[in-house]
Amino acid sequence: MSATLSSTKTAAALRTAARTSAHSLLVLLLTAVILWGVGRMWSVVWPLVVGLFLTTLTWPLTRFLRRHGWHPALAAAVVTVLFLLVVTGIVALIAVPVASQSGELADGVVEGIQRLREWAAGPPLNIGDDQITGAFDTAIARVQDSIGSMVTAVATGVGTVLNGVVTAVLALFLMFFFLKDGPRFLPWLARQLPGRLATDVPIVAERSWDTLGAFVRSQAFVGLLDAVFIGLGLWILDVPLVLPLAVLTFVSAFVPIVGALFAGLVAVLIALVSNGLTDALIVLAIIVVVQQLEGNVFQPMIQSRGLGLHAAVILLAVTLGGSLAGIVGSLLAVPLAALIAVFWNYLREQLSDPRQEAETDESPSGVAVAS
Repeated sequence: MSATLSSTKTAAALRTAARTSAHSLLVLLLTAVILWGVGRMWSVVWPLVVGLFLTTLTWPLTRFLRRHGWHPALAAAVVTVLFLLVVTGIVALIAVPVASQSGELADGVVEGIQRLREWAAGPPLNIGDDQITGAFDTAIARVQDSIGSMVTAVATGVGTVLNGVVTAVLALFLMFFFLKDGPRFLPWLARQLPGRLATDVPIVAERSWDTLGAFVRSQAFVGLLDAVFIGLGLWILDVPLVLPLAVLTFVSAFVPIVGALFAGLVAVLIALVSNGLTDALIVLAIIVVVQQLEGNVFQPMIQSRGLGLHAAVILLAVTLGGSLAGIVGSLLAVPLAALIAVFWNYLREQLSDPRQEAETDESPSGVAVAS
């Protein structure tokens, strides 16, 4: 017996679908406008984001000093100076051993090139010196032909470095002001907003702050795991500069994808020029295994607990952010997804029916009783 469609219910369903579609389009349009505005103000937004990340990293010490009677400005200044000293120490920890062993590494590079040349001259390649010289001449000619594009690339790289320095300085000053005046921001914001917003916005801002702190702490823990396991492997293989390489691995963990590739490449090259091809391949295998465990197991599990996001959501967010905005997108994808989850959870709390939730909790079968 076939059922016939009700024209009244069909029209109501279509009206509901059209209204929902229109609302969704308005939300998407508003999101596109906000993203466009953020892109236009990126020179200000990016230092602000970096400053917030640095503040979440240094706020626990500042809070400890303030609770023990320190003046907010003094506590913020001391923590900022300590942060600069730690960063300077990390740079020195990497640069000084490298500089002290630079001669040995240079000799190793020359020896490695000579070994590679001897290997290429033997079977099965049988590449003679004339062929190698011709290849070098061809490469030099191509470099000379593309000298204009190389100058442009160098100028672009210098501009990028200068922008990075300006961003770091602005972020450092913003970190100081956030540490000094951060606790007064939410009360001030509540006084500026009208009606219901004076309650809702500070609550969402406080939860977002806690979420950013959880992200920075989890990322630091993941970087520590990378540094410990990779540094242990380098120490077992007796690769030089173990401590600088471990520190470099920890620091580069805060830069997704490129940071891990850069630190791994440096470790493999040093193992190649100092210990030979076999140890270099072993180091490469260790780095690949650790990075795979970190990217697919440790990081999603740790961040899913700290941020309240499923591991699959974190993986998809990093992939989408990298495809849309490159390295910066990969860096901001996880905290942005966590902030969206915070906003959505609060919105769901406000839109839920407390009577229906109470009836659901009191129902023995776990099914809501219709009122």
